[in-house]
Amino acid sequence: MRRVTIVVLTLILLALSVSPALAHQPFFEEEDITAEKPWLVAKPTVSTAIYATLDSRTDVDYYSFDGKKGQAILLSIVIPQIAGQESFAPTMALMGPSLGSASLPAKVVKPGDAGAYLLPALTGPAKTFYEPFGRKSYWERQEERVTLPADGRYTVAVWSDDAQVGRYTFVVGDREIPGGDPAYGRKMAAYWTPVPAPAPEPVQVAPAITPTKMSGCGEEFRTW
Repeated sequence: MRRVTIVVLTLILLALSVSPALAHQPFFEEEDITAEKPWLVAKPTVSTAIYATLDSRTDVDYYSFDGKKGQAILLSIVIPQIAGQESFAPTMALMGPSLGSASLPAKVVKPGDAGAYLLPALTGPAKTFYEPFGRKSYWERQEERVTLPADGRYTVAVWSDDAQVGRYTFVVGDREIPGGDPAYGRKMAAYWTPVPAPAPEPVQVAPAITPTKMSGCGEEFRTW
């Protein structure tokens, strides 16, 4: 009987220790998140962490959610402390109704006549925080609580201004409710690896110009 009681108490303690850690609802990018197929955040006020990757120089990831006027939505990016990512600092923009008119690079697809609010990359030394459940450390980048100006569909775009590749975690919302991917542990082990460097961009070589000869008035002219 004593042994059964000890086992039950152990299970209860384990459950209590795991539940708060899972409150941020972690998920993983399983296939490329594009403008045509953005990641749909069902409840943007619930703390959700999406472990994603910019895996090419031109990659842009997109996250969409429906919001209401006056809602304050937390938007944040943190960088896993993986070797080679010390200077990785993606840029983020919120696009949607009644936002500003921030200038965006050509590779970012803006929905219809949506406005844009820029959350620029934070470069230089970053603060570090340790996440006890996954036993991983991260560099903090930009974080802002944005008050939505109107009802409607909003989209967050994430990209690298200097064409870097790397892994990042996009965080939206701060209301802690347990949930997320049940295969978190297994997927995190595969995720926590460096991103292969992209192939060098092809060098554009100008075509050679062959000189031609022209003659006239007893003189020879050469054109290039």
